[in-house]
Amino acid sequence: MVRKPNKVPVTSGDVAKLAEVSQSAVSRALTPGASVSAKTREKVLKAASELGYRPNALARAMISGRSRLIAMLFAYLDNQFYPVVLEHMSRTLQGLGYQVLLFMTDPGNQDEVVQKIMQYQVDGIVMASATLSSTLARECANTGIPVVMFNRYVATSPASSVTSDNIEGGRLLGDFLVRGGHERIAFVAGAEDSSTNRDREAGFYKGLAEHGVTVFAHAFGGYSFEGAARAARELVALKQRPDAIFAANDQMAFSVMDVVRSEFGLRIPQDISIVGYDDVPQAAWKGYDLTTISQSYIDMVDITAKILIEQIENKIVKKRAAVLPAQLVIRSSARLAIRA
Repeated sequence: MVRKPNKVPVTSGDVAKLAEVSQSAVSRALTPGASVSAKTREKVLKAASELGYRPNALARAMISGRSRLIAMLFAYLDNQFYPVVLEHMSRTLQGLGYQVLLFMTDPGNQDEVVQKIMQYQVDGIVMASATLSSTLARECANTGIPVVMFNRYVATSPASSVTSDNIEGGRLLGDFLVRGGHERIAFVAGAEDSSTNRDREAGFYKGLAEHGVTVFAHAFGGYSFEGAARAARELVALKQRPDAIFAANDQMAFSVMDVVRSEFGLRIPQDISIVGYDDVPQAAWKGYDLTTISQSYIDMVDITAKILIEQIENKIVKKRAAVLPAQLVIRSSARLAIRA
């Protein structure tokens, strides 16, 4: 005979009765990070297991006013940097008792998606590869929802931001390529309206200018693999081709390298040097062995989580701007320095 499932829901009161503790003790025992003795937690977990009890997260949120949900908003995930960030952010926040909701957006409709996000009563928002209007950022702040822009910033926005030092990273690459004896140094831009691209490009031009060098050619890749391939064809097909190319992120650098080798039969770095930015895991693959700038995504994620949790716990939304140092990682995709 097949037994029909019990339709009467098990309550926290049932768990408390079986465990011989108070309902508040049950609540604390089942809340990550809450203060409760190991003995009480063990009794509650044992009773909950026997009864098949699962806390109702929605009901708990209504009572506490806290959903313990953090929304993460991405414009794209094809850049290998962001899936790594998403995984580490999710694990970090879960370890702190929060869960991540993933949302995708297209350029131009970020505010519309954020309006939808707020309907989920999230405790905080992380925007990666996307930006937010100052008006909506203020609305979030007024409702007590901290917003952190990850790898982006808007100077006039009240939202917090966590970035690497993109200007210094660009400068390091400009200086490195000139010291490598390169004379025709080109740049493949990402999204030209993004703070990351503006700062990397500005720093790159600064690094060249320190040696009295100007950029040889400029092409637009749009932070996409296909866009970078078109940019590479445009640059290499010039009557006098570049002898070095800086692509504004690693994903574009990989595309440039593929085009340079497979379509033009050029050697890297003997015929042309290629450098990127981010130091994603694939940059160390022997097929690319890409010289690049390392962004410590672990440190960036940890600081982002710290800003969010502090502001959620303290119920105070305040703009914070964290800028982490950039580090040059030298591999075999570019000629080494010949100048002091």
